[in-house]
Amino acid sequence: MGTPQGAGISPLLSNIYLHYVFDLWINNWREKRSKGEVIVVRYADDFVIGFEHQDEVQACLEELRARFAKFGLKLHTEKTRLIEFGRYASERREKRGEKRPETFDFLGFTHQCAKTRKDGRFIIHRHSVGKRMRSKLLEMRLELRKRINQSLGENARWLKRVVQGWLNYHAVPSNSHRIGRFVDEVTRHWLWTIRRRGRRCHRFAGVTSSPDGVGRDPHPQVSPRGSCAARWFRDRERTRHGQWHAGAFGAGLRGLRVGTWQRGRRCFPCHRGG
Repeated sequence: MGTPQGAGISPLLSNIYLHYVFDLWINNWREKRSKGEVIVVRYADDFVIGFEHQDEVQACLEELRARFAKFGLKLHTEKTRLIEFGRYASERREKRGEKRPETFDFLGFTHQCAKTRKDGRFIIHRHSVGKRMRSKLLEMRLELRKRINQSLGENARWLKRVVQGWLNYHAVPSNSHRIGRFVDEVTRHWLWTIRRRGRRCHRFAGVTSSPDGVGRDPHPQVSPRGSCAARWFRDRERTRHGQWHAGAFGAGLRGLRVGTWQRGRRCFPCHRGG
């Protein structure tokens, strides 16, 4: 038995269950077994435990596995790691000839040890997890493609809500680089969508033949069928040549021909030719 992945009830049930399985147990262990400082941060079923003394880490991990097994739970093997992290981690690893401290992901951010530029104080840098950010950008790009036929105003309002929601969570100190990358990518997808709207293949029926049946009428009439494409074609030609005007939008027109617009090129004869 379990809770559905991604369901709204899952965090609530996790908090209720882990309160008795984990929270009360780790508080008791911290008071009776630990000699140094122990920091615990938990959100739903994700948690991070910080120890002051290294010898207490392995002991707590073994007892925690036994505690979870008692209630039919187990730790995720890929996400459970023991790393050296903190104020003096860089100095200690440098003395041993090792690389800089490892990073860990928690609540959508990658945490890493860093120092301030001004006075070299220890701080923790938080950056948006790159994998999740790329997944979010891909999701937004696919959604923009689905909404390509909707009005620009409606799409802009939707895009503003999505971007503002992402920024409300990820706009934290030391994350300006990822925020800039996210905004740039969203802007690029948005411009692609706007430009793509003008390059789509418009298939419509609506250019009438001339009254005498020979050549093209320099003032074509357009039928209600495909009216959006017809209005787009009308406005474009009026702007380019300054002499075409709107035809009568009415039913009962005769001699309709099918015209197409594809990749910036008119696929029917020019109005100046026969």
